[in-house]
Formats: sequence, C-alpha cells, structure tokens
Amino acid sequence: MEDLLASLGLTDADKLGAMAQGAIHIVIILIGAWVLKLLANKGIRGFREYMGNRRVSLQEKQRLETLGRVFRYAANVLITAVAGMLVLTELGISIAPILAAAGVLGLAVGFGAQSLVKDYFSGLFLLLEDQIRHGDVVEAGGKAGLVEEVTLRYVRLRSYDGNVHFVPNGQIDTVTNMTRDYSFAVVDIGVAYREDVEEIFSIIREVAAEIRADEKFRDLVLEDVDVAGVDNWADSAVMIRMRIKVMPIQQWTVRREFLRRLKHVFDARGIEIPYPHLTVYAGQSKDGSAPPFHLLSRDGQKG
Repeated sequence: MEDLLASLGLTDADKLGAMAQGAIHIVIILIGAWVLKLLANKGIRGFREYMGNRRVSLQEKQRLETLGRVFRYAANVLITAVAGMLVLTELGISIAPILAAAGVLGLAVGFGAQSLVKDYFSGLFLLLEDQIRHGDVVEAGGKAGLVEEVTLRYVRLRSYDGNVHFVPNGQIDTVTNMTRDYSFAVVDIGVAYREDVEEIFSIIREVAAEIRADEKFRDLVLEDVDVAGVDNWADSAVMIRMRIKVMPIQQWTVRREFLRRLKHVFDARGIEIPYPHLTVYAGQSKDGSAPPFHLLSRDGQKG
C-alpha cells in the first residue's frame, strides 16, 4: 500500500491536503451549479407565473411560456459550461489553451455548419419579434400545424392528421400565423343563378345571428357577420363571400357550424346549391345534319 501511495506521490501530507482541498472545492462547485440550476428554473417559472397572474391575455401567456422554455435551456447550458471550466481549473488543467482551441474549432465549425448557426440566429429573432408562440397555428417552412415547441434551433408543428414536423428555423423565411389576436371564418357560398342574392344575404345574416346568440358559440364570435357580396360569376354558380370575426383558432369550428346550419336553411327554403352542368354534343354529319341522339332508359330501351 505504501508503495502504491509512493508511486502516486501521495506520501507527502501537504500534497494530500491540497488534493483533499481540491476535491472539496470540486464538490462545492458541483453542488453550487446544481443549486443555481434549481434557483434559475424556479425563478424563471415564478416570473412567468407572476406575469401570467397580472390579467394578461392568452396570447401573452403563450409567449411567456415559449420564452420561459428558451431561457431555462440557455441558463442550464451557461451554468453547466461555467461549472465545467471551474472544475477543470481545480484539477490543474489550464482552460486558456482549451478556450483558444475552442475558438479555432468554433471558427472551423462555423464555416462547416453555417446552416446550424443560421438556425440559432433565426430562432433568436423569431422569439424576440414574437412571430411564433406556443399554441399558435402557423404555416412556416412549407409546413402547417399547431406549434407544440419553439426552440432556438427548430419549431415543432403537429398537423391536423397528427403528423409532427420539425422545421429548422433557418428554413423559415415567411411565417403565416393564423391565430394571432383574432381570426376570420371565411366562407364562399355558391347558389344557382336563378336565386335572389338579396334573399341569400338575408339568410346568411340570419344564420350568423343564430350562431352568435347560441350559448355554445357566444364567446367564440366577436362581431356580426361581414357579407362582402357577390365575389364571382362561376361556371354554374353565383359565388358569395362572407366572413365572421372569431376568437383565435376558432375559425374552423365556427365555419363548420355555420355551413351545417346554412345547409338546413337552404333545404327548408328550396335554395338550390348548384352542381356543374354538362352539355353533351353528339357530333354532326358532313352535310350539316345532326344524327339522331338516343337516350337509353333504365331498362335499356331507346327513348
């Protein structure tokens, strides 16, 4: 045993004391880092809850939750990095060459991983400019869905059919946010040319008023229906456009309910919802006379 201690240079009491002191410092650093992580996470969570209790809007709560996640991640990374450098110092390893090598390596990696660096910078501006929040429905990077997570590197979206998309922030050049502050349930309605458009306008307002008076949808609808009017003369229908201002992310719910009720009213009042019309041309002889055109009945006889 003495030979083993001698080979390790641990026979000197001063060296033993220095090593014990270094070990104690390392333990203190690790415990301090653990405590700082707990305090940082608790502080960020407490600040988010404090701000959330100050009667802020749902959108602001979503933004606070998104920023809270990013700040917790950044704080944990920073505390871990500082604690690691302090531990290396206590072990007698100079961190100056490591920092210099890390700088050179970082420069090389920066050239080789420009897309990764772009992801982080783009994610930072997405958060600072409040373009995307947790719980929004957005279209970004060619994908659309509900925002489940926003980090400095990517945005996680879940589509209506359950597919999860991880969109790198560097690929997001345009963000279409469908649920910011309020939304519009936009509906294009096609009716036959023979119908009176003024009657259709009246029916639309009537159905929209019923939805707004309904206790189930009262809190979802913000304003009365806005009937834009006749939007287009299509091949087989007169197209009428309207919209209803609703709470964020509720446009699809209100739109489906409006179409359901409108269909019932159209059926009850005999309003025609047209189908495309087809004209069949049987051809013509060279002398200009048209050949007879026969229709078959259900039993296969010519009519």
